[in-house]
Amino acid sequence: MATVEYDPGPPPAFADKFDALPSYAPFKDHFWFDWGPVFYRGRLDGTAKVLCMASDPGATERIAGRTLVGDAGQRTQGFFAKLGLTRSYLCLNAYSVALIPSHANQGAAVLTDPAHLAWRNSLFDLAKGPHLQAIIGFGVQAQKAVSLWPGRGSVPFIRIPHPSSHDESVLVTKWAQAVTQLRAIVTPDPDGNITLPNYGAKFTEADYRPIPRCDLPFGAPAFLGDDSVGRAAVPRRLTSVSRPSPDDRHTLIWVAPKS
Repeated sequence: MATVEYDPGPPPAFADKFDALPSYAPFKDHFWFDWGPVFYRGRLDGTAKVLCMASDPGATERIAGRTLVGDAGQRTQGFFAKLGLTRSYLCLNAYSVALIPSHANQGAAVLTDPAHLAWRNSLFDLAKGPHLQAIIGFGVQAQKAVSLWPGRGSVPFIRIPHPSSHDESVLVTKWAQAVTQLRAIVTPDPDGNITLPNYGAKFTEADYRPIPRCDLPFGAPAFLGDDSVGRAAVPRRLTSVSRPSPDDRHTLIWVAPKS
């Protein structure tokens, strides 16, 4: 009988750390504050070989309660696949609450706020397990957060564009270079495949991967973390979750694909 895979949630040390998140209330105008924080996706048991830092959780991530699950997350999962990683990774964010993109400059104050800085660095310290071989900073916000972390030590730090970057040419070029570099650093998982094609001139459907069930809470619908149906639709739909205007601060719309 096959074992049902799902993420049971954080172990006590991480649960306590997440619960101690300093308040975002002083910065609430720059974030989708009322939806609260989303903290991680992946392994919290010390087996992660790669620590992935992104910017902040989006709308799909709020539904999932896990970060990097939507379109950007499925691109990131495809990146992991090219490294031969099927589960030995951990994804965290510079911000635990979703940042409003047009407020990026103002929201950046969280990165250097003393309470948030101390909390974030102590979280990163906790996440730096014995098998860690590389840290990847996806985008400027994540790279800034890692640069402010004294505990990184000598672990190789790879800086590449965020998966939602609008400059596709730069994105695939930098990601292809990082894949080549990381294949020489990171040990693949036993069921991984490092012979997958690297990125070409543009992002294709083959460069995506669905989010593994072991990364999602029990009971998540099958389409959560797999937007391949929407990407193939006309018009193309990159995500099942959206923030409607004008009440984007308090409303999410989640649409299931038709069976």
